[in-house]
Amino acid sequence: MSSTRKRRVFPFTAVIGQEEMKLALLLNVIDPRIGGVMIMGDRGTGKTTTIRALADLLPEISIVEGDPYNSCPSDPDLQSSEVRQKLSDGESLSTDSKKVPMVDLPLGATEDRLCGTIDIEKALSEGVRAFEPGLLAKANRGLLYVDEVNLLDDHLVDVLLDSAASGWNTVEREGISVRHPARFVLIGSGNPEEGELRPQLLDRFGMSVEVSTVREAELRVQVVDQRTAFDTDPELFSSDKQSKQDELQNKVVDAQNRLQAVSIDDDLRLRISAVCGELDVDGLRGDIVTNRASRALAAFEGRDEVTEEDIARVISCSLRHRLRKDPLEQIDSGDRVIKAFCKIFERKEDSNLEDFALSFSD
Repeated sequence: MSSTRKRRVFPFTAVIGQEEMKLALLLNVIDPRIGGVMIMGDRGTGKTTTIRALADLLPEISIVEGDPYNSCPSDPDLQSSEVRQKLSDGESLSTDSKKVPMVDLPLGATEDRLCGTIDIEKALSEGVRAFEPGLLAKANRGLLYVDEVNLLDDHLVDVLLDSAASGWNTVEREGISVRHPARFVLIGSGNPEEGELRPQLLDRFGMSVEVSTVREAELRVQVVDQRTAFDTDPELFSSDKQSKQDELQNKVVDAQNRLQAVSIDDDLRLRISAVCGELDVDGLRGDIVTNRASRALAAFEGRDEVTEEDIARVISCSLRHRLRKDPLEQIDSGDRVIKAFCKIFERKEDSNLEDFALSFSD
């Protein structure tokens, strides 16, 4: 990680508490196919700070210079049609590197702003129809953050989730058809007091975590002191955390490289599906996400095989937001998931609840 930066962001390893949120974010970075994270909780609990810190933690990515879609020089699935055309024509590509993009979607954004639109200025001045990329293009290979996602128009949420699931954005405008890569980690946050997402939309998020205000006085003082120290001297504060940042960054990169080698036993996969059946979870997303999240957790901890404990730690965050059938119901806290897990995996229901915590420790 470069020691010189254009901006200073609060270090990820300095974020106190919110272990469930931090690990869920890391698992989605290790395997973006998990499908993103929905973070629900109180205001002022460090959601936005943690997400910006995550983007700053990650290593720089290699991109094709001048390409508006952050195209990867080597992976065709992460290349725009223009880049692929240049490669098929035998042209050489100039490359560059940049920080992992972190894109904020404002609540007032339009579909054109999100997906892209026609460049009217170029159409009028040059008489050509050109496409102006939107926020999905900027978010390719990065993080797309939607604060107060429960207040966003449902049709925009649909567009976001479709792109996040497929990895592509297709736009049909004024006779122009454009398809470009849009593979990003979708992160939504919101306050339950301001309304819930429809169950159909909530189900599309891979994982759901809850954050709450720290109540212990000592921890609150520690959080305040950390923030004050960072605001007073960001350079000094960040340099003190640099070794931990580098260590965690290397751990994430190693996990990304290890992920394909991680296996999960057939019996464990059957039990995961049995839990989903016991809970009457609609569709198969719950099964898929639990499998992927447990593999990502094993990779993060340096192992090549998923254990029952890995599943115990991820299954609540992977399933609890899929249990709500009625829009007026609240998201389950995870108790029902834990009871079903204990039944299928033959554990005592009075097992230590910490066994089921998606906790992260640096």
